[in-house]
Amino acid sequence: MKKSIYAVFDIGKTNKKLILFDEQQQIIDEQLHVCTDVLDDDGFDCDHLPRLTEWVLRHWQDLRQSPHYTVKGVNFTAYGASFVHLGADGQPVAPLYNYLKPIPDEIQQQFYAELGQSPDEFAADTCSPQLGMLNSGLQLYWLKYAKPELYARIHTSLHLPNYLSYLLTGEKFSDYTSVGCHTALWDYQRRQYHDWVRREGIDEKLAPLTKDSIASVVDGIMVGVGLHDSTSAVMPYLAENDEPFVLISTGTWSVTINPFNSQPLTPELLRRDCLSFLTPRGEATRASRVFLGREHDYQVERIAAFFHVKPDFYRSIVLARPYDETSTLFTPACMAGTGPFPDQPAADWDLSGFRSASDAYQHLMHGLINILLESIHLVWQGEKTIFVDGGFARNPLFMQTLSWNFPKAEIRTLEVPQATALGALVHLEQGEAWKKTQLLFT
Repeated sequence: MKKSIYAVFDIGKTNKKLILFDEQQQIIDEQLHVCTDVLDDDGFDCDHLPRLTEWVLRHWQDLRQSPHYTVKGVNFTAYGASFVHLGADGQPVAPLYNYLKPIPDEIQQQFYAELGQSPDEFAADTCSPQLGMLNSGLQLYWLKYAKPELYARIHTSLHLPNYLSYLLTGEKFSDYTSVGCHTALWDYQRRQYHDWVRREGIDEKLAPLTKDSIASVVDGIMVGVGLHDSTSAVMPYLAENDEPFVLISTGTWSVTINPFNSQPLTPELLRRDCLSFLTPRGEATRASRVFLGREHDYQVERIAAFFHVKPDFYRSIVLARPYDETSTLFTPACMAGTGPFPDQPAADWDLSGFRSASDAYQHLMHGLINILLESIHLVWQGEKTIFVDGGFARNPLFMQTLSWNFPKAEIRTLEVPQATALGALVHLEQGEAWKKTQLLFT
């Protein structure tokens, strides 16, 4: 007898994964695909769209024909700020341009000159700091004026998660989570596309927005619309908790997400590295970020070299010490222009005042937590539960020091393997179409 499963394509910049879940949302298989970059039409690195497309379609066919599995549903999560541009025949007409690709200065200057509002006001309206191609709406503006012949061939532009859904269904949709991730497309105040999108005719290239998570049913299989990976990673926590919470997702960047804070951003909050995302239902969610993991790793290397110890020395330190006022004041080296203190210049932290690598590391953790606290408080509204996931959730000094600073809140870790992929599954099961077609599965 075939096993009933769900499939999620989780597409990162480096690793592409197909993850299979059983009906109890437990992972039963995981397949990894590393897709080597190619060069776009300007010679800049980009994802190999034909190879990615072939990989997804091949696995889709294998799943449908599998002698072992009956697929109930499939969904997609992918990195944001990336468009696939389709021609009138439904085939891609352009490379999958890299969101790190620079936009020519003259194009950006022209864009902001024609806005009719200051860059700060525009950033506040769209919750999109000036991030070049990471403002994916500007990619379409750039194509219109820098590559007009190519732009004229574009019939529909789909964000990457929605393109993957389209491959399986032929249905073209835009989802709110992709439109709302610092794209410069969405006016958060008016809850619609910003005026410039219509003025430039960009809206004519965009697929209809949907709040449902289901794009179509293909041979009895629910196929999701797809969603942005940052939003997807929060979904399992929302599914498990009825009370308000904050999620601190740690890694190279530490991103604090408050799904219950929909307050609009100000230019000052944007300057201090706050962002807003849209939920799948089109509601605003506030987040803040800090370059925590990068700073930690950089300083650990310095400490190890200074005290002639192994680079992983800190892993044996399990008990945090209270803050020592007499220690050398911590100064970050990797955070200039980012985080809650964007004006703080990069500096060399003086290690000569410490007796040992352990002493220096204790102070490093307090210094990092003090910066993170400022970032957290930009989005925190007194929620009683704070979740921590990612690498720092397994660092006892980090967890202890963080908890000291929130005596009235519960600091928790919730081990969610492949949280981003699981979030896409949770999202799929919340679809209106799902509820209307349950008879297909009985």
